[in-house]
Amino acid sequence: MTAGQCHSEPHFLMERTSSDVSDSVRVIFLGGIAEVGKNILVLETGRDIIVVDCGLGFPEEDQPGVDIVLPDVSYLHKRCDKIRGIFITHGHEDHIGGLPWLWEEIPAPIHATRLTAGLISVKMRERRLMDRVSIEEFDPDDRPAIPAGDFVIEPFRVTHSIPDAVGFGITTPAGLVVITGDFKFDPTPIDDRPADIPLLQAFGDRGVRLLISDCVNVEREGRTPSERVVGETYQEVFQQAPGRIIIATFASLIARVQQVIDTAARFGRKVAPLGRSLQNNVRVATELGYLTDPERVLVPAKVAESLPDDEVVYVVTGSQGEPMAVLSRIANRDHPRITVGEGDTVVVSATPIPGNETSVFRIIDQLFLAGAEVIYSGRARVHVSGHAGRDELRQMIELTRPELIIPTHGEHRHLALYADLAVEAGIPRDRVTMVQRGDVVELDATSIGVVDQIDVGSILVEGSMIGTVDSSVFADRQSLSHDGVLTIAIAVDEETGLVAGEPRIAMRGLSSQHPDDLATRMADAVVAAINEQDIDTDVTELERLVADVATRAIRIDPRRRPVVIASVLKVRSSS
Repeated sequence: MTAGQCHSEPHFLMERTSSDVSDSVRVIFLGGIAEVGKNILVLETGRDIIVVDCGLGFPEEDQPGVDIVLPDVSYLHKRCDKIRGIFITHGHEDHIGGLPWLWEEIPAPIHATRLTAGLISVKMRERRLMDRVSIEEFDPDDRPAIPAGDFVIEPFRVTHSIPDAVGFGITTPAGLVVITGDFKFDPTPIDDRPADIPLLQAFGDRGVRLLISDCVNVEREGRTPSERVVGETYQEVFQQAPGRIIIATFASLIARVQQVIDTAARFGRKVAPLGRSLQNNVRVATELGYLTDPERVLVPAKVAESLPDDEVVYVVTGSQGEPMAVLSRIANRDHPRITVGEGDTVVVSATPIPGNETSVFRIIDQLFLAGAEVIYSGRARVHVSGHAGRDELRQMIELTRPELIIPTHGEHRHLALYADLAVEAGIPRDRVTMVQRGDVVELDATSIGVVDQIDVGSILVEGSMIGTVDSSVFADRQSLSHDGVLTIAIAVDEETGLVAGEPRIAMRGLSSQHPDDLATRMADAVVAAINEQDIDTDVTELERLVADVATRAIRIDPRRRPVVIASVLKVRSSS
């Protein structure tokens, strides 16, 4: 995808006519439904669009080499003159991580709470976009009503695993739409700012036409524990740890970092954040007052290195097994500052995201092998979800009393289980709409339904490159990792058409009991095949022939299909 600005007239100059007015609104999920991550939701009328969130996802196992996955916003780019604003629920990567990559495709003002705006600013500054983007802060406690074309957006505070999280009540031509964002009803949040239940009740009194609800934790019975439960586990760990403590968590879990700071202060330890994203987030949250450090326990890593082991806590990135994150490098013994061993205690303060289990437990095994004591979710309550359990999901339905519901932010099983819960809560099943990514849902005063489907794919980021990757590339990468690669280079006399000299063969990642015999047999087969060809056979055809012959020669085991790279060079004979 190539970045490009909207070249249509600025929207504040566009005249509105009565023909633009409609009592319907389209709801389109470009990501974040029937999948985890890439959250982005579109509300559209005939003349206006607002976007809710713009997140990223992580690659699947069949996407080797990919760093992050972005939602496809080509639908929005074609209509970017209609976009009145991008409204962000909170500062997690799956809700803001797409902005620095995609904002130029959908240039519009970004609206967010103070902490979320600060975290977004860091990302936009890294991409050199801060001088072009407009980030508008709002305070949900002021109960603002933000106009955006045909929409009026009312943020409401929710509790989640990061401070300053909100949902939105959005007045549309088709009625009031409530988007919960990621939420739970934590009665004792770390920042002492509970969900705005009175405003949710007020929405219910006004009449909610559609509730779009988080459902990813619907499998959990009851209520999700408070974040403060994790602090109790930290207390036990700090009491028992004889040496250094290393706590790995998500870079955006500011509430978790606050509990580390508070516990460290009680036990006379200093805290050093490691990992660029974590360090940036800690700096921003501290500057904005969302992290407090009255005992001044936060120190740079260089200072921590000079302290006794029993006076140090490192907070690090890599709780999901990311290969280049700090915890992975520590486990692999290639981190420049930290080598773990006897006396160290490592806390993996997260549960693996589906698909990351193998990477996470490999790291845990490596840390145990190094002699560290490792505390993880299978051993202690070192993580609690930021998402509502079944009782809280039911409470949201009871507070808002919606006519219609769309479950989101979950995989297929979560959506189906939430539909069952909604029916239990008194919502008729035909009023729960199950939606897939790319479905165009039309909502008006009397009906709701899927009326169209747009093509939505994914945008892949590899290093600094952004774009689509052909499926054949992934097939080659999988084959390389599984079956290895063989290269064969051969010179052919352009006057005689015969092979000039011995073929040069290199094998990487291939297993053979007799590799020299295999190479000799392959070389003989290739030479014989070329010498049978016409003199004027072109290089491309010869390379195809060499690859085919080499492939047949090496496939002793039909399950092994190495990547074969053939190179033929025509040369003049020295005579």
